[in-house]
Amino acid sequence: MTADKALAIAADPDRDRISIVDLVTFDVDAILRLEQDDEPGRVAEGAAGTVHVALRRGGAVVTIDLATKEMHRRPVCPAPRGIAYDASTDLLHVACAGGELVTLSSDLAAPPVRELRLDRDLRDVVVERDSLLVSRFRSAELLVVAKDGTVAERIRPLSYIPGELYDDENDTREFEPAVAWRTVPLPGGGVVMAHQRALVTPVNTAGFVRYYSSDCRQSLIHTAVTVTRPLPSDGQPWDPVLSRHGVGGIGVGLLPVDIAVSPDGLSAAIVQAGSRDLIETPLEAIEREDGIEPCALAPGQRHFVVRDGGEPIAVGYDGERNLLVQLREPPSIMRFAALSGNELGVLGLPGESRLDDAHALFHGNRGGALSVTCASCHPEGHEDGRVWNFQPAGPRRTQSVAGGVLATMPLHWDGDLQDFRGFMEEVLQKRMGSSLPDVEHLDAFAEWLDTIEHLPRSKPADEDAVARGEALFNDKTLACATCHSGEKLTNNKTVDVGTGRPFQVPSLRGLAARAPYMHDGCAATLHDRFGPCGGGDQHGVTSGLTPAQIDDLVAYLETL
Repeated sequence: MTADKALAIAADPDRDRISIVDLVTFDVDAILRLEQDDEPGRVAEGAAGTVHVALRRGGAVVTIDLATKEMHRRPVCPAPRGIAYDASTDLLHVACAGGELVTLSSDLAAPPVRELRLDRDLRDVVVERDSLLVSRFRSAELLVVAKDGTVAERIRPLSYIPGELYDDENDTREFEPAVAWRTVPLPGGGVVMAHQRALVTPVNTAGFVRYYSSDCRQSLIHTAVTVTRPLPSDGQPWDPVLSRHGVGGIGVGLLPVDIAVSPDGLSAAIVQAGSRDLIETPLEAIEREDGIEPCALAPGQRHFVVRDGGEPIAVGYDGERNLLVQLREPPSIMRFAALSGNELGVLGLPGESRLDDAHALFHGNRGGALSVTCASCHPEGHEDGRVWNFQPAGPRRTQSVAGGVLATMPLHWDGDLQDFRGFMEEVLQKRMGSSLPDVEHLDAFAEWLDTIEHLPRSKPADEDAVARGEALFNDKTLACATCHSGEKLTNNKTVDVGTGRPFQVPSLRGLAARAPYMHDGCAATLHDRFGPCGGGDQHGVTSGLTPAQIDDLVAYLETL
């Protein structure tokens, strides 16, 4: 929404277009077409009369003149995600999945003002006084980037320990923050983050394994919202106060892909793509209570169900505090009344249908009774970066399903699932509680799954190091390429590489975005993979390499 609430700017990544909607007449003002596979994402209002849109696969930011509808494209990084405009400095900040934090000036012809290299997996960026608050997607970590470009602080939402919160010594479960889908600023300073909470406590896999439950208290994953407000401070650039321990969970719904704060800063609306609904909550309730224990809404919270099976992806408030919800399919915007919550109307947006049963199966919870979707652990078709503690199997790192995973069969950590049907029977049917699709729909789902691409790769810092690392990788003495061969860089075999038992050889494609590493996540970084937990010389004869050669090898691996 523009600051004056006159226009809504709706990015449509499925159709590579941007819709501009007049909120006074509630009609389409303009449809702007982008290049194929640009995937427009986050939108930020700039100086008077302009908006900026991050093109997630286009590797650029497009600036739109709202009066003339002219667009100007600027390359910024291979995978831009978050975007924020600082009116006090007239600068635009762009956070990228590859770890770049790029600052652009208002001069469309000028080169970037600054480019920082931070941790990978950056998501949203928020201007907070002289600092920038940058979220990381899978870890739900918030980086406080000081004016000089240094990371002054790292903040994570608090864990949820229901036994401590409700004084139940028999409940030993613990949930940690994960997958920060959306982080937005609060009007008075600070941010609110819509994220997931995931079980840390061991999951007993003996007998019948279940990832799901109709009782949200037994779910492995929750929807949660964490509010982080600033305290006045002369010493630190950012002095945060988080929501207190054990609050912020929402007792209904899943996949909280977007959140918006009301103009008065008192309420927030959360769109949940998995359950296809919308929750509006006073922020005070989120900071005081947790909805997981009663599996219900807290006082003052409201629940809206998107009609006709629509697929909600974004939410915002208009000037009268009505709620606007953007639907991926059918392409449209719904409007709900501020006071009554009644539906005020639906504005259809131009564009061909993207209705897809496979997409719905991956993101949906099949009727609303279950508490997990494929995308809960595989957000955006990748993985949540978590290590699950399955007993008696032990720690197991979530695997990515991007990049043509079916060509790497057999599947699973142990290579024990020989084909896709066996995989779906084990995971979708047994563990997630869903009925198995018929052969036609199963084949369609497999075909759709193989369209999920790896994230665009960032440019290496040292091309010479990459070349040296490639030579090492292909050196027969080291034997890296013996198992990691072919287009997918895997021989699809199950091999014991000195880590305790045979495991499936994974593809190395998209490796840079998949930390931590190894089947049990024991290596926090690629450098750590060559440490004690990597299996030694059974896993590539690398013990004789110097630290500099390991650096070169890692530099090459990060380009795959």
